[in-house]
Amino acid sequence: MSEFIVLAFNDTTLADETLSKLNRMQKEYLVDLEDAVVAIRDPEGKVHLKQSVNLVGVSAASSGLSGALWGGLIGLLFLNPLAGMAVGGAVGAGSGALAGRLIDYGIDDILIKEIANTVTPGTSALFLLVRKGQPDKVLAELSGINAKIIRSSLTPDQETQIEAALRAASGA
Repeated sequence: MSEFIVLAFNDTTLADETLSKLNRMQKEYLVDLEDAVVAIRDPEGKVHLKQSVNLVGVSAASSGLSGALWGGLIGLLFLNPLAGMAVGGAVGAGSGALAGRLIDYGIDDILIKEIANTVTPGTSALFLLVRKGQPDKVLAELSGINAKIIRSSLTPDQETQIEAALRAASGA
């Protein structure tokens, strides 16, 4: 089961920097992120979201490939495989793009917007859906980020432990 964590930062750049660190840790297999979103609330109060996964592109690419394969097979039946692949690829990519827009993968967009609207202007938040990880190593890598948990699916004890580790690491 994945854990949901929202970290709040006192400026507009720390959420991005923290996500970059987490992405590096993911490549080192220290953490497995299912989804991550950075929310920045500019000084005027407008919320800007940065999704970590482009679902439309992923769906379009995978559907386009399968559409091309099916189109090629159908084209072989009618002795024109290239035309079949072209038509099948276009149809597959179009349906994949539509599916990517309709499927809500990861963290619920409405929840992201609701929470992001509660952060102070001139700050940022990092929304994480974590499949698994090595907490001791991840917290050691994130020392000094000076973040606060504003929402999570963790137990109160787990939240307290994480916040204590972040406070100790940041010297707060």
